[in-house]
Amino acid sequence: MARIEMQIGGFGGQGVILAGLVIARALSLYDGKEAVFTQAYGPEARGGASASGIVVDDEKVDYPYPLHPEILVIMSQEAKTTYLPNMRKGGTLIIEENLVHLDEMPEVSEFHKIPATNLAEGLGNKIVTNIVMVGFISKVVGDRIGLTKESIKKSIVEMVPAKVRDLNEKAFETGYNYEEE
Repeated sequence: MARIEMQIGGFGGQGVILAGLVIARALSLYDGKEAVFTQAYGPEARGGASASGIVVDDEKVDYPYPLHPEILVIMSQEAKTTYLPNMRKGGTLIIEENLVHLDEMPEVSEFHKIPATNLAEGLGNKIVTNIVMVGFISKVVGDRIGLTKESIKKSIVEMVPAKVRDLNEKAFETGYNYEEE
């Protein structure tokens, strides 16, 4: 596997940073990959733009920031405006379908959409929207980046507070098992 760049963009409060950290941790600690995690967020914190960057490779990562991600996950309209122009042509685009509207389809090889917020609300708390998205990401691109279902589940258990662990595990399974229309 050659270097793969992934970026998850959204707004503060959606758990974009935690989502990226969970994925990078699973890749590096359990799947034997070289993975680097970076984060970016605006000074507004909640409500402002935020992003997680993950670079994964079989060899040491020479530069930690995704410049032209081939896997782009967009969870808000502002993130679409900010991050979509940098996406590598022919990449994979994943969107939160109820929060992101595309005026025109970018040049991608794969396009996926999921109503992650609605699915999280159906579980009783939209705070797990990010973990629903992590489940979906794992299913859609897991094989390509060397991410296994078992490793991501371990990472979630270690990263979330014990009192919401069951909810997060359900959220992961909901995203992983989601069937696109």
